[in-house]
Order: sequence, then C-alpha cells, then structure tokens
Amino acid sequence: MFENFMPAVRVTLVLTVLTGLIYPGVVTGLSTLIFPKNAKGSLIEIDGKVIGSELIGQKFCRPEYFHGRPSAAGDGYDAGNSGASNYGPTNKKLASRVRADAAQFRKENPAFMGSLPADLLTASGSGLDPHISPASAYAQVARVARARGVSEDFVRQLVASTIEERQLGFLGEPRVNVLKLNLALDRETTETQSAQKSH
Repeated sequence: MFENFMPAVRVTLVLTVLTGLIYPGVVTGLSTLIFPKNAKGSLIEIDGKVIGSELIGQKFCRPEYFHGRPSAAGDGYDAGNSGASNYGPTNKKLASRVRADAAQFRKENPAFMGSLPADLLTASGSGLDPHISPASAYAQVARVARARGVSEDFVRQLVASTIEERQLGFLGEPRVNVLKLNLALDRETTETQSAQKSH
C-alpha cells in the first residue's frame, strides 16, 4: 500500500505546483503585459485617484446624476457581497420592491410618461452590473437636465455619445456605462458652463 501512496503524493505535489503556482503566475504575468488596464480591474482614475471600475456599478442617488439599476449585492453594488436576491417572479417581496422602485422613479422623473424599461426595476444576477440600457438612460434625461440647468438636447446627445454597441456586432445589447456617463456629464457640463460664463 505504501508503494502506491508515495507516487500519489508526488503527483499531487507536482500538479499543485504546476496548476496552482506556475500556470496562474504565467497567465497573470502575460495578461498584465498584454492587457495591463484589464488585468488591474479596468480602474478609472481622475488626477491619479481611483474613482471606480468600468466593471462594477456604483450607487448614484442625487438628481443631477444618472442612476443605475437596482442592486441586491449587500447595500448595493457591494463587490464583496455579490449576488442576486433569488426571488422568483411570483415572490411578494420582489413585487413590492419593484412597485416601490417604479413609484420612486415616477416621483423623481415626473416628465417621463412612457413605460419603464425593465432594467430600471430589475437587478442583475451579480448585483454589480455597471450598465443600463439606452432607454433607461433616456428616461432620466429630463431630470438630469433640470438638475444641471442645461438643455435636454445637450444631455440626450451626451447619452447617445456614450452608448456602447454590441460586442463584435452581435453579442449582447447596446448599453450605457453609468459611471462613464456621469463622468462625461460632469466634464461636459463644467466645460459648457465655463464657456457660457466667459462670453
């Protein structure tokens, strides 16, 4: 029995070193060389300060910012507590939450009269999705424009310029990264207002 045990231990040690140390080290090293931004979490920096990631949503509540979709990850967009509520479509808690979110959206966006896009009321499976549909972004244009003191056309054009198309032309759906849109909004609004003051 012992003569069978030692080869098994040796094979386990060799495979542990190969697949647990060498392979991950090589893959991590190559990805850092070839895709440095992606390997570091697709972080977004402003003036040397990390303000977020392109891959993880953030909770925006103020009226001058676009809001993301609901999140069931912890208190919302908690990367350490990623996950969904796992409520089924007939669950009363889910129905109550959706009704409350719909009422809150209507209260915050009284100028929007259309039907609410589904992603404004439903969380993603991870609870971390940083994107909303273009329809969800356009539904918030009037509120954001009013809060910023700019025209709706200006905000609508900004949304259009930040739409990410399907990957490879057929994978996924067109989407808007909420953090990138809000950063563009801050930047463009500041520049527009500065230009107006200078005239």
